[in-house]
Amino acid sequence: MANMMISAPPTTTNHPTTGLTLFSLLALLALAGAFSNQDTAPTKVLVTGAAGKTGRLVLKKLEENPRYEPKGLVRTEGSALKLLEDRKIKCPLEHMVISDITSPTFEDDLPSGLRGMDAMIICTSAVPRISRWSLAGAILKAPWNLVRRKPPMDFRKLQFKWKHGGYPEKVDYHGQMAQIELAKKLGMQKVVIVSSMGGTNPENFLNRVGKKRDGSGNGDILVWKRKAEKYLVESGLNYAIIHPGGLVDSPGGKETFVLDVDDKISKYHDQTRISREDVADLCVAALGCTQNCSFDCITTTPVEVNGSGGIKTASESLAEFLQESKTANYAM
Repeated sequence: MANMMISAPPTTTNHPTTGLTLFSLLALLALAGAFSNQDTAPTKVLVTGAAGKTGRLVLKKLEENPRYEPKGLVRTEGSALKLLEDRKIKCPLEHMVISDITSPTFEDDLPSGLRGMDAMIICTSAVPRISRWSLAGAILKAPWNLVRRKPPMDFRKLQFKWKHGGYPEKVDYHGQMAQIELAKKLGMQKVVIVSSMGGTNPENFLNRVGKKRDGSGNGDILVWKRKAEKYLVESGLNYAIIHPGGLVDSPGGKETFVLDVDDKISKYHDQTRISREDVADLCVAALGCTQNCSFDCITTTPVEVNGSGGIKTASESLAEFLQESKTANYAM
């Protein structure tokens, strides 16, 4: 009898790991997608003083940049409406926040929609207005000054008042401290302040604005700004403090940035000016820097050297400056 080999019926082998591997792969892909979305999610930035000349330019720059999702904080509904009507700024209504930084209940009045904000750019400032009586007196004296071959008007002798009663100690010190505390409370990672050059000199003309002839009154704007800057430096938050020279309303991107510290710029530059738009660009550039810094800034007419006369952007200029590891000395 011939030997017969009886083959065993084919068996189906179960591989429990196959399903697990497929599931794990899908989970990893989903997780990678989540991280990818997280990496590309725009940085949420609160711009305070957004109705001001500089603040609205900062807001505009951020609205145009897909890396950022800004919200603008303004003092009144009227300011919000004017900002919404500005065709140059595409800021939706849901990105507007109305609150007075000088109010004792500032933090309590803010909407819950500010939760999750990543950074803050502070553009608030006390705003001086020339006293009408002071201006009228100066105009009457102008012809006599011309006869005596003197300048028709000395603006340093004019008397000023503060818009909406917002004097420097109230707005530039207590108001900015309130904003810094809000940033800490909301867990923000970065605060940028637009301040002013001249803070190292208590005798600077700007400190006399708002004071009476006898020296009394609410002045010392640079003194109060500098105190708020120190408060931010000691807050533990990541920060950038920008000290622009005289602000002008000309277009940005036309001149060369000059950055330095401790008012040294005024020692080797006769004119210390900068356009508000260039300051706005520096604010956006500062958001992307992890290094804490406090610096002065102006712009000058570009000079072509050896055929290379390109104008560096705000980001390039700031990155180059930060390599020098300079920052303001608050012990002065």
